[in-house]
Amino acid sequence: MAYFERTGPTTFRATEHTGGAWTLDEQHIAPALGLLAHVVEIDRDERRDENPANALPLARLSYDILGTLPIGEVETTVTVRRPGRTIELVEAILSHGARPAVILRAWLLQPRDTSAVAGSATPSIPSPEDTPPWDPTTVWPGGFIKTAHLRRRQTEPGRARFWVRTDEPLVADEPVSSTSAFIGVLDIANGMTVREDPTKVAFPNLDLTAHLVRAPRAGWAGFDTTVTFGDDGIGLTSSVLHDEDGPIGSLNQILTVRPNS
Repeated sequence: MAYFERTGPTTFRATEHTGGAWTLDEQHIAPALGLLAHVVEIDRDERRDENPANALPLARLSYDILGTLPIGEVETTVTVRRPGRTIELVEAILSHGARPAVILRAWLLQPRDTSAVAGSATPSIPSPEDTPPWDPTTVWPGGFIKTAHLRRRQTEPGRARFWVRTDEPLVADEPVSSTSAFIGVLDIANGMTVREDPTKVAFPNLDLTAHLVRAPRAGWAGFDTTVTFGDDGIGLTSSVLHDEDGPIGSLNQILTVRPNS
């Protein structure tokens, strides 16, 4: 079963596989973020008459999470805020019952051959094969978490390197790029090396911003993650992102930290 089923040109129905971790009858936001990336790529390909190999890749994706989403039908809209031949800024909104729940602002940049100067000082993390399996359902409930395959090496609470993969398609019966599929698991980062027991301290994220220096390859998504709680109710989950070929970008999520009273 996919995370979403298309019900119309701009509408999709969430399946039980999107079930959330904080509240079981609400969506885990991870697949929804992948869905917005997917509709941005569809809109790009329909608007721009170019070879798919030259399509503008998603370079930065900044999501604001305005509220929760029930496991039901959602509607998407896409608007080009800054059109251009080589650079575009695109906004996409995910709504339920006419109420916006997630806003994405994405920069798309023209691809070009920079292989002669490519490189990074960011170290790679141990491969999935060199990282032990870990069961995330020992910490979190929910339909989405049940679909995730995890391999993790934790240094301490709030600090870990891990890999995530899912066998479920993002959208039923339609092709989805490796980038949108990759984006569709990124929000899991905030819960894969918890600083505190989530039954005693809530720490949901209000946003997610990813920067990608290249399109990820299909398969495992890797994270080198640190979770920080400040002393005034604000936290941050920061990750360096990897695929099996090496580091490909960064991820940040701001948290509202709420100890149970």
